[in-house]
Formats: sequence, structure tokens, C-alpha cells
Amino acid sequence: MFTYQIKIEYLGTNFVGWQRQKNNLSVQEVLEKVLSKRLKEKITIIGSGRTDAGVHATEQSAHFKTKQHIDDRDTFISSVNFFLNKYPISILSIKKKSKEFHARYSAIKRTYKYFIINRRSSLVIEKNKAWHIRKKINVELMKKGAKILKGTHDFSTFRSSSCTAKSPVKTLNKVNIKKNKNKIVLIFVSKSFLQQQVRSMVGSLKYLGEGKWSLDYFRKVFLSKKRSMCAPPAPACGLYLHKVNY
Repeated sequence: MFTYQIKIEYLGTNFVGWQRQKNNLSVQEVLEKVLSKRLKEKITIIGSGRTDAGVHATEQSAHFKTKQHIDDRDTFISSVNFFLNKYPISILSIKKKSKEFHARYSAIKRTYKYFIINRRSSLVIEKNKAWHIRKKINVELMKKGAKILKGTHDFSTFRSSSCTAKSPVKTLNKVNIKKNKNKIVLIFVSKSFLQQQVRSMVGSLKYLGEGKWSLDYFRKVFLSKKRSMCAPPAPACGLYLHKVNY
């Protein structure tokens, strides 16, 4: 058996998420069907992480095993993308890996980006691709809140009630917030994240930026380790799995 890593771009708007589900369309299911058809054998694909419904990816990483050696990888990508052309999914690259490689467990760093459009006018081009917030946001205050989140902490406040992770302790290596005109980009880097952690952090930072919370109260919410104190999670449409490093 040969192991291959693929990098994938997709719009998650019309999918129930990455993970295969009964009676619902997932990114994993589409890829497995297309790869199985192309390779003429049953293919199971493992992703670096399970993005939720509506979440996008500019570079999701996944691996699969096959009996076949794929010689001409450019032709292979073109043929797979031909079968994928009715879906908002594209294979960016394919690389042969050692049999020990695992898209999820071999990863050392994951980068997520969250996009906010801060303007009064409705979205057209970026509808379903960013969070539209009409009320003016104080980005400098959000940056101060982001500094509190950086480092190794118990992130229970920002953990979904359905999260199955063994520990709520995570190390957030990087939290950056950038603004260009009315577009705000929040960047989060960690080895791994809790379920809904990024969207919950963004939702709470938004409360801070809108003036609903003071910086002291934001810190109090974070340190409380109580999910009930968290602001509503940011919508999935603004979240992108940007990159996975190994």
C-alpha cells in the first residue's frame, strides 16, 4: 500500500462539514467517492481536522492509502478535479509520504483565519465568506484581548459542550488581528484546537470590540472556564482552515 497526502481547497457553505455523515453531504464523502472512482478501489480519506458545517479551507491536508503507485501526479490531480468540478472542492497538490504519515496526528501546527467585514452596507461578493458586522468595531481593543489568549491556558470557556477532547488545555502560539479598510482578519496558530474554540474566541473578541464587554470582563470570562459565560460563537462562514504544517 502507498500513502499519499493531498492538499485541498473548498467552500464549506453547502456541506455539513468535513466529516462523513448519513444522509448529508460532507467534503470527506465527496472526495472518497471521486478518489474511489478514479483509482477503482475503495478509498478512505483522513483529514487533519474536522471542520464544521459552513467552514471553509484554503489548504486542508488529508491522506489516503492505495494499492496503486501514482506516477504522473499532475495528470492525476487534473483528472480528480475534473470529477470534482460540480462541487466547490479542488485538489491543490498530491505528495507521496511514508506509511507512518498521518494527516491528523503528524501535524505540528494548524493555522486558522477568521474574516470580518465591518461596514453598514450588505455583503454581495463576500456573502457566506465572511462575518458581516455593521456596528463599528474597536480593533485596538480586540488586539489587547487577543494578547490575553496567547500562550498555554485552560480554554474551557471557548470549548463546545459536545467537545470530546481529553483536556481543555491548549497552547495558542499566535493570535494576530489585522485591519485593512473595512476588512478585519484574525489569525490563530496552535498545534490543535478544541471544538468551536476559534469561533468562540472570535465571538468574545467581537463583544469586546463592540464595547459590550470591558477588557477586564473579557479576562474574567476567559479565566472563569465556564462555557455559559462565553459570547455566542462567531458564524462558520468567516472561518478558514488556512494551513497545516508537519
